[in-house]
Amino acid sequence: MIMKNITTVSGFFLMGFSDNHELQILQALLFLVTYLLGSAGNFIIITITTLDPQLQSPMYYFLKHLSILDVSSLSVTVPQYVDSSLAESGYISYGQCMLQIFFFTGFACSEMATLTLMSYDRYVAICFPLHYEVIMSPRKCTWAAAAVWLSGSLSGTLYTASMLSIRFCGDRVIHQIFCDVPQLLKLSCSNDHLVTMGVADFLSTMAFVCFIGIVISYVHIFSTVLRMPSAESRSKVFSTCLPHLFVVSLFLSTGTFAYLNPISDSPTALEFLFSIFYTVLPPTLNPVIYCLRNETIKIVVRKLLFSTKFTC
Repeated sequence: MIMKNITTVSGFFLMGFSDNHELQILQALLFLVTYLLGSAGNFIIITITTLDPQLQSPMYYFLKHLSILDVSSLSVTVPQYVDSSLAESGYISYGQCMLQIFFFTGFACSEMATLTLMSYDRYVAICFPLHYEVIMSPRKCTWAAAAVWLSGSLSGTLYTASMLSIRFCGDRVIHQIFCDVPQLLKLSCSNDHLVTMGVADFLSTMAFVCFIGIVISYVHIFSTVLRMPSAESRSKVFSTCLPHLFVVSLFLSTGTFAYLNPISDSPTALEFLFSIFYTVLPPTLNPVIYCLRNETIKIVVRKLLFSTKFTC
């Protein structure tokens, strides 16, 4: 059970949506199942895009990095919550909390950059097909992937450094499944969170720049697709672009709500639900979305599972 005098501890208590232990156990088991399914799906994507010769283009190279980020993001948040809930404490140490902030914010920023690269890759492939191999050469793709991971590391470092300067007051109870920045800011003393807000504003601006880049890419893509005379060609383009567009929309909409929606003193089911949409749902659904719409991936997955009756 939760310690009575929780103001004397240096860590935090992850309560999810409810303080009721039976409900916490149920939440933990549901998240464990979701984690296992999400991890399995992303590992399948990583495996087939690494080993299958058909999936060695830049599009699948960036998809592999997206899956690595997804499974990493899930691993940072869900197992800790499941473990602490099943141990009947909900406790997470201060150090573990800061590590969660570093890795989760870093992976989230890297995911945004990866989604931007994927939209640019589709833009080049559709609008400049004759120059595709030159513009998206393996060397350039490798450098782009390195830049993605570096940007995530810098973002995580900035967020974590700003959070380390904050003093926390109150009961240190977080109604979330991990150390989410908005929830932690609610526990800060006086105005010592202004630096963190500045970092959040800066990174939000960078995310908005990425969003504008994605929008511009898809405006050009759809204007080109609509001019294609062949219905088969249009269908093939949509089969690769629509999954990516759905993933971008899901990630951005839920993340924007989670970070821009004011945190109330009394947590609501809607706030908790949207936080789950932001942290757990996109990494879990991404493999399913790409599998459903991409014929090449479906063929390779069927071959991997040795079953002609398998359908994604």
